[in-house]
Amino acid sequence: MNIVVGITGASGAIYGIRLLEILSEKKHKIDLVVSPWAKKTIQFETDYSLEEVLSLADTVHDYHDLAASIASGSHRVDATVIAPCSMKSLAAIAHGYADNLISRAADVALKEKRKLILVPRETPLNLIHLENMRLAVAAGAVLLPPMPSFYHRPESIDDIVNQTVGKILDMLDIPHELFRRWGEGNE
Repeated sequence: MNIVVGITGASGAIYGIRLLEILSEKKHKIDLVVSPWAKKTIQFETDYSLEEVLSLADTVHDYHDLAASIASGSHRVDATVIAPCSMKSLAAIAHGYADNLISRAADVALKEKRKLILVPRETPLNLIHLENMRLAVAAGAVLLPPMPSFYHRPESIDDIVNQTVGKILDMLDIPHELFRRWGEGNE
């Protein structure tokens, strides 16, 4: 598959990084866009260097480059995933305000009727957040907040991250074994 991955500045950069690792391992083509604040969040929240993260993608696009290939509907991609998705990015996507490459790539996915998966990271939520989520879903996006389940008995933060990334992969129809599914060994 050809997949666009956007990483915004919301807390939870590890979701995008882990997704990149799995997609790269499985040899999917990855177009990556990292927002300026995501670069800071990666530094604050993880032990990954920016160079390590960027090296997981086939193509890295500048956040401000609205002339990039993925800004056009004529460029074929199978899906776009924004993980994590900040409330600022969600607002831009929900209202069609494509002033950077992440929101433009999401806009292209919606207008071309391609899969768009948003991993919103914020709590608590206010009415504006909820309304923007409603608008994004009404436009065709899939909202996949990182809400961990515990039936698979996670023993680490990695287990919790893998469960959310596994749910993203499920939405992309990409086989994986990142977490134990309900009914698998929990009798």
